[in-house]
Amino acid sequence: MPMMRRARVSDHRALVESAQRWRRESRSPAGAREPSLLLPRLFLHSFAGTSLVAEDSTGIKAFLIGLHAADNEEDAHIHFVGVDPALRGRGLARGLYSAFFERAAEAGRREVRAVTTPWNTGSIAFHRALGFDPVGGDVEVGGLPVHRDYDGPGKDRVCFRRRIGSPTA
Repeated sequence: MPMMRRARVSDHRALVESAQRWRRESRSPAGAREPSLLLPRLFLHSFAGTSLVAEDSTGIKAFLIGLHAADNEEDAHIHFVGVDPALRGRGLARGLYSAFFERAAEAGRREVRAVTTPWNTGSIAFHRALGFDPVGGDVEVGGLPVHRDYDGPGKDRVCFRRRIGSPTA
């Protein structure tokens, strides 16, 4: 099983290359996004301390880019998660999320937020399985609240939140 560690700025190239390779290997619509646009170096310059990497002797196997909100002391956000397609379903993402929850709670955060696209059914199911609740949107699509134009024109998103730091979390 890969070892988990805090991300480093020097991981940037390997994370982007891994995400691009995994996208090519993935058959899911979620894999169609260009990872380098979602993983600017800025995230590691500013949030390496709240981001995680799982690796073994052969390289990076999964990672989570997460941050603590600067404008309030309650929220943390999961921005991007990547897992080697050959290792999906083995608990790597769940382990990264659990470690992120634990570290965020230790820092006094009480809620974690995440966002995905309405057509990424795997991500939606995963977040629900981890106890995330959808946040009300402006329209409903397939029974889910969707925020229209959340990330710009035509960039609709499903927003999730999950309470952490309590005995039931």
